Amino acid sequence: MLTLFHHPMSAACRFVRLAFGEYGEELALVEENPWSRRREFLALNPAGTLPILLAEGDVPIIGATVIAEYLDETRGVLKRERRLFAENPMDRAEIRRLVDWYLVKTESEVTRHLVRERVLKPLMPEAAGGGSPDSAAIRAARANIRQHLKYTNWLAGTRHWLAGSRITYADFAAAAAFSVLDYLGEIDWREQNAARDWYMRVKSRPSFRPLLSDRVRGLAPVSHYADLDF
Repeated sequence: MLTLFHHPMSAACRFVRLAFGEYGEELALVEENPWSRRREFLALNPAGTLPILLAEGDVPIIGATVIAEYLDETRGVLKRERRLFAENPMDRAEIRRLVDWYLVKTESEVTRHLVRERVLKPLMPEAAGGGSPDSAAIRAARANIRQHLKYTNWLAGTRHWLAGSRITYADFAAAAAFSVLDYLGEIDWREQNAARDWYMRVKSRPSFRPLLSDRVRGLAPVSHYADLDF
């Protein structure tokens, strides 16, 4: 069994878990607090970032998109219509663009700040950056949520899945980011019907079930988090 070093509130880690789950591949999960900078963890990845996959022969593969490429090359090419990448180069480019949108742009403008301020800081020692949440950072991130949700609503309203006619890595990157925000109760789905309906479809897939059972110490999810139909 492959091993994934992860954090349950990391969108990048959730993306990897969803992709492996979609292919029916089990992962042994090791929860890691990156701020602790354990010597053994840094030996795997001197950058101290997540996720890290220990692949065959315990070789570390680092980074969500790198892991996704590895998964496609070792498993996805055999899945035919269930492949999470596309055969057409232009379709693959669009999938990569949207994966980058949700795991880099949404992360840098929204997810990272809310997770750090609301989830991680209360758990981190002061020497590692813990302490009281920064209310200005929270306000800025919340203001940015609206644009990301509107864009997703447009994508979901004009395509069957976010990148085209079938489910791909793009859907799981977006769902990973929104699942973190949904856990925190930061999303108002009421006016974004297409995005809400798309998220319900992804949320109802078997690969999503382990994420719905995730819990963070000291912070319970909103009441509808594990409800498949909200």
